Amino acid sequence: MPHWRTWHRPLVLFAAAMAVTTVVSGVGLLVDDRVLAGSAIWFKPFKFAVSFVVYALALAWMLTLLTRGRRTGWWAGTVVALAGVVEMAVIVGQVVRGKRSHFNNATPFDASLFAAMGVTVVILWAGTLVIAILLLRARIADRASAWAIRSGVLLALVGAGFGFLMTQPSKEQRAAGNLDTADVVGAHAVGVPDGGPSMPLTGWSTTGGDLRIPHFVGMHALQLLPLFLLALVALAPRFVRLRDPAVRLRLVRVASGSYAAVTALVTWQALRGQPLVHPDGVTLTAAAAVVAATAAATYGALRGRPEAHPSASTTKELVS
Repeated sequence: MPHWRTWHRPLVLFAAAMAVTTVVSGVGLLVDDRVLAGSAIWFKPFKFAVSFVVYALALAWMLTLLTRGRRTGWWAGTVVALAGVVEMAVIVGQVVRGKRSHFNNATPFDASLFAAMGVTVVILWAGTLVIAILLLRARIADRASAWAIRSGVLLALVGAGFGFLMTQPSKEQRAAGNLDTADVVGAHAVGVPDGGPSMPLTGWSTTGGDLRIPHFVGMHALQLLPLFLLALVALAPRFVRLRDPAVRLRLVRVASGSYAAVTALVTWQALRGQPLVHPDGVTLTAAAAVVAATAAATYGALRGRPEAHPSASTTKELVS
């Protein structure tokens, strides 16, 4: 793996700033008892800061793998970092004021702040898209590494895109009318108001659908699929089949397909207004089909024919 000092500097600095924000928000959770929209007021900046740490570090590392368009990639990464700084500044600033950051239409100032956040999200998504395109064009010798990295960033783009669904007025808000004068426009939850009963740690609704679930699942493919490949490489000395690059490639393809299926499943469940923890029979049947298909594909990947001339590469793009 490239030394961390060669990673994209602005993204690394942004991740460091978010690590500090995580600590500050954690302290806020302990000493500030204010509650906003049914949740501890410092919970949102805490979650966003943690997510940005892993997101920024993953992109900072991936940018070292570019073989073409390095300058373009540097600017795209810098744009992502700057957009993240602006978004977090609004979130933390609104917490200090005791106001909602997301969906706040209560005053012209609050509405303008939320509009500014919307712009930063679009910019951040566009910057990630540029990086994804450059990674698709990069020459990555190990095919399993290439597949894990490219599918991870593409699924992350899909997951980030689900954030746009939350900014739209909910069915209940449209039915109430007068969106221009409403205090809140947009929602995380589907079928129930925001701020109701929720899961511990995540804050996801336990009474209705929640669009934050596919948003979270999709975005973190950026880290989880490359980590899955790293796990395969780490286990290779103990399992002969995993030493074959063709087997690792097939397993990464299975993992990518299964991850995409899970992302689609939780999106479908959320849009139907169904809580993650209370799936109906149709959702359980679909989940069982995904599990069965994954198990069968994994068996096939492990039993498939090895490469005629195995590569000497040991996934050098991911491990030294």
